[in-house]
Amino acid sequence: MPETGDIAPDFTLPRDGGGEITLSALRPQKVVLYFYPRDDTSGCTKEAIGFTEAAEAFEAAGAVVVGISKDSVASHDKFARKHGLRVILASDEGSDVCERYGVWAEKSMYGKKYMGIERTTFLIDGEGRVAQVWAKVKVPGHVEAVLEAARAL
Repeated sequence: MPETGDIAPDFTLPRDGGGEITLSALRPQKVVLYFYPRDDTSGCTKEAIGFTEAAEAFEAAGAVVVGISKDSVASHDKFARKHGLRVILASDEGSDVCERYGVWAEKSMYGKKYMGIERTTFLIDGEGRVAQVWAKVKVPGHVEAVLEAARAL
């Protein structure tokens, strides 16, 4: 997992609404890169809506918000339409970016072990360096904490 001060691994992924997103092309903006397990599940929906509600504040702080999961672009499009999301949703169906960011991990639910995305957020500065990492994110209060850090950067 990239740590504070590391250059964030670059990537190009397909995104909601068509087209692609390349991390390095977003410079010199700050980037809030959040990895989430699955479209349209309870926690992921709350997180995406939270980032959407704060979209103007992130923009004012010079930051763009990008969510990544293994869901398809079609799933992202449906998720975004259903909830009126205004954040970029990128599709990492092959897990390459998730693995490079160290968020593809063994998880456990009801005693069963499985591989999945560990909810994690990276704040990346305008030069492409990781400024802060939130691992094993709990959704309540998270968007506010990330916004505060983005404003301070």
